[in-house]
Amino acid sequence: MSSIAPAHGAALADWLAYLETLHPKAIDLGLDRIRTVAQRLELSLDCVKITVAGTNGKGSTCAMLEAILLDAGYRVGQYTSPHLLRFNERIRINGQEASDAEIVAQMERIEAARGDTTLTYFEMTTLAALLLFQASNLEVVVLEVGLGGRLDAVNLIDTDCAILTSVDLDHMAYLGNTREAIGWEKAHIFRPGKPAICADPVPPQTVIDYAAEIGANLWRFGIDFNYSGDRQQWAYGGRSQRRNALGYPALRGANQLLNASAALAALENLRDRLVVTQQNVRQGLLHVSLPGRMQILPGLPATILDVGHNPHAAATLGQNLDSMGHYPHTYAVVGMLHDKDIGTTLSRLSRRVDRWLCATLGGPRGTTGQELADIVHRITGDTAPVDPFVAQAAEIKRGDQKPGVRATPRQAVPAQDVQVSTFDSPEQAFAEARKLAGDNDRILVFGSFATVGPVLQVLRQEGRDVLS
Repeated sequence: MSSIAPAHGAALADWLAYLETLHPKAIDLGLDRIRTVAQRLELSLDCVKITVAGTNGKGSTCAMLEAILLDAGYRVGQYTSPHLLRFNERIRINGQEASDAEIVAQMERIEAARGDTTLTYFEMTTLAALLLFQASNLEVVVLEVGLGGRLDAVNLIDTDCAILTSVDLDHMAYLGNTREAIGWEKAHIFRPGKPAICADPVPPQTVIDYAAEIGANLWRFGIDFNYSGDRQQWAYGGRSQRRNALGYPALRGANQLLNASAALAALENLRDRLVVTQQNVRQGLLHVSLPGRMQILPGLPATILDVGHNPHAAATLGQNLDSMGHYPHTYAVVGMLHDKDIGTTLSRLSRRVDRWLCATLGGPRGTTGQELADIVHRITGDTAPVDPFVAQAAEIKRGDQKPGVRATPRQAVPAQDVQVSTFDSPEQAFAEARKLAGDNDRILVFGSFATVGPVLQVLRQEGRDVLS
């Protein structure tokens, strides 16, 4: 990688490599730098803006909003992160990924305008997305927050409606060690006098207090909006609008109705500006697609792909696995980043897995397969030695962990008849799982975008339809 900006017309890959070198820190939260450059570029979005934050459920909520609004005939931009296979997935205009040339053109504009102001990878790419949206004559943009809310680059935009999907423990080095602290950070996407949709059934008090402090129009799940349903259909109910006889979203998972109801609450609040019919909602939910979220591939053995990488997501994934019925054996291909709460995340699934295939993830944040295997041995009651990494990955109890204090490792559960093996990559682990699994078994691939992405690439190279 080079610290010299790519030449005019260089490939997108060259620009993305350059962005890795541009700022001394990969993650450096704050709005001063990006705001300075945005002002130089005269960035302004003259359309309806919806911002979505949360520990989990952001991507699904954004995808549902996009699908419904596109069916309603609106010109829609969507910005999400990270990506699974290619960077272009992050920036969508009218349902299509932005081209390399479109993204590079905006990178060149930003580079020319930034002067001595350095930007992180995420700040630079966020600006590129926003500039593309500005140039595309859009009517609505849906923006997914990258990390937290208060200091995230997406919070540069003064949203018309904010959605907070969930609050749980993740990114604690940046956001705090309690739900209260994390909720306060995420609630800063709220704006005075604007709708603030909170889909967390039990939100931290800090979320409620911050909304009151700034005068946001807080909508709480279970109080201001809700859903009901049976096996055939479901219904949404808000403060003054009800949508009945809805088909279930195409996205699978225990929390998808919660995400869908948050999206519909946002649309209820924006109905003076966005006309969305019952049929638009039905068709949007029917056709919404988001790879890597409880994605069950056709064929045998059953293969489930899920990017879940924190305890909250793993608990939901466990519920979803239980709803699938009985399988003689479950083979789990797992790779995780070392800044995640690995021990608690894996423990949420331990009783559902018979064979663990632990994969090494590269890069400075990657965890080795052996480190993951040591944690699996601990949580399943094995007597394998625990190295210092395992102590670092020990469970942090919700709400009672002080900053800078290491949590006590969870007591081992009774031993289970499980097998654990290690691999140099997710691709190798997945290949072995396919050799071991019978037609009646299932393979679970989870733990990170960096785990699911390579496996999706393998399947795509085989000609499998994995992106719809």
